[in-house]
Amino acid sequence: MDEGTSVQGWLEAYLRDHDGIAGTVHVLSAEGVLQLAAAVRIPEKVQEIVRRIPKGKGMAGLAWERNEPVTTCNIQSDETGQVRPGARAIDAQAGLALPVRDALGDVRAVVGIAYREERTFRESEIAGLVAAAASLPRG
Repeated sequence: MDEGTSVQGWLEAYLRDHDGIAGTVHVLSAEGVLQLAAAVRIPEKVQEIVRRIPKGKGMAGLAWERNEPVTTCNIQSDETGQVRPGARAIDAQAGLALPVRDALGDVRAVVGIAYREERTFRESEIAGLVAAAASLPRG
């Protein structure tokens, strides 16, 4: 990945290369909160909701807290497509939040990816995705 690649451009390429239908990148801020740095095919209202994620909140917060990938299935929005309390961000069948570690092993960012099909993620597949996520550019 060349140094001129933006986080947004990286996320778009990552989703294309890994068959994702939507995704986010949250970067750990100096204040110790995951801050939304890029979003692809995530509704504007949802982007506002997920702009800042504390530890333990949502998939990204859990991936940060546990320092390991977090998976889920059946990420369905409500039938109107509205963002309501408890409604999910996108229409998808599976999601994965991947922590991106720095040289000391601490989480510096979390990549979120959503898939159209319900699926079980194999350990080898998760390891490959984590390795690919490690190429996330800084800033």
